[in-house]
Amino acid sequence: MRRIAPKDWYQVTRLDDDVTSICEPFIREFYRCNIWHVRGRDSDMLVDSGMGVVSLREWVPLVTERALTAVASHTHFDHIGCHHEFECRCVHAAEADLLAHPTRVNTLADPYVADEIFDALPPEPYLSSTYAVKAAPATRLLEDGDHIDLGDRVFEVIHTPGHSPGGIALFEEKTGVLFSGDILYDGPLIEDTYHANADDYLASMERLLRLPARIVHGGHFPSFSGERYRTLIMDWLADKEKTI
Repeated sequence: MRRIAPKDWYQVTRLDDDVTSICEPFIREFYRCNIWHVRGRDSDMLVDSGMGVVSLREWVPLVTERALTAVASHTHFDHIGCHHEFECRCVHAAEADLLAHPTRVNTLADPYVADEIFDALPPEPYLSSTYAVKAAPATRLLEDGDHIDLGDRVFEVIHTPGHSPGGIALFEEKTGVLFSGDILYDGPLIEDTYHANADDYLASMERLLRLPARIVHGGHFPSFSGERYRTLIMDWLADKEKTI
């Protein structure tokens, strides 16, 4: 399989609401984490940081332009790979230990990371067999109801366990912008990881349904409207009722 030069690994797309999408296009869509950069008046925010196979700080200048807080929506390998590159690192308290002490097992790199998740490989010396997330101990532990303040923008931390125990979403009330992490996106949801919980997942979905989201940026797959957001949740809840 061909290898990609570091300069070509990331794709950067400016969206509305001073949100920029940073993605790793050579990772197949199902496994490809969305990395979100949010511009604020006083500082910026990064929601998730990808696999970490190519340096974000070196090859995406946007993330070094201003003071930046790197937030982990949760601690699976595809979301925290470059967190160690940033001075300010936030994660929910329930997954702080995983961010500080990642392994191939507890980040789900094992069994998911293999050459088959790529359309083209990262630059040398990357090897799927030895891939591992670097430790990035949190500088701030998040709890439900906390806020991340960028000066003119404030995002509320919504604890959304279910996919993982410390999963969070981030909601900006004044704009209706929601970063939903992996609890909800417009694609096949993963509800059976080793630390997933079905009861928590149900409670998180019921809570999210009450949020007046206008635009949703998920952990995977394209962003979607508030209308689509409510449809996805209601359809998911209806399917659960059928299986009870």
